[in-house]
Amino acid sequence: MLRVWGRPSSTNTQRVLWTLVEAELPYELILASATTGAQGYVWQGQAPFGIVDTAAYRSMNPNGTIPTIADGEFTLWESNAIIAYLARRYAPARLFGSSEETFARALQWMCWANYSLDPPMHALIMHLERLSTDRRSPETVEASRQEVIRKLELMEAQLERSHYFAGGAFSIGDIPLGISIQRFFHLRLECPPTPRVESWLARLSEREGFRKHVAPRDKHVLSA
Repeated sequence: MLRVWGRPSSTNTQRVLWTLVEAELPYELILASATTGAQGYVWQGQAPFGIVDTAAYRSMNPNGTIPTIADGEFTLWESNAIIAYLARRYAPARLFGSSEETFARALQWMCWANYSLDPPMHALIMHLERLSTDRRSPETVEASRQEVIRKLELMEAQLERSHYFAGGAFSIGDIPLGISIQRFFHLRLECPPTPRVESWLARLSEREGFRKHVAPRDKHVLSA
């Protein structure tokens, strides 16, 4: 059985878990993290799940980050690389229509999510949810909110041209974006209307992997 090291509240781990559901692959999730444990975040004095600082884990992933997978003897880290591997090996028809062009378009959006959308989203989750109150910055929150809104406007324009981000059908390109935008909406920040993004997110919410690993609010925030 394929093994995954990570934590359910990690967006990068959620990418892999959602992909595994799409590919209909059984897996074992091993809780691992340097920053989060069963009771909360290390920034708030809680103990992390750990494992990532062990020699055995570092032999698989020298960064000590999550997620990492082991598929038999093959190990891999970096969520986008894992998604691409799982899609190409186990579910090319379902996850990119067995089309190299679709795969490439999906990969461009996955990369875009990492360098363009995720940094302001990370700042928001840290300063609204994870850091102790005395370390939070309202200025960082506002600047990051505005940055995410600019990304939403770009996504809204793309969804005027295509039903999903890599074309007319769902693909792995929608997975990182869907997770980040679901998290943004869970934060309940002020945002202009984005009807196409919201319709796309509603379509994603019909998928089992999204419902299980992404939709619940407690996968993203601890506050009520």
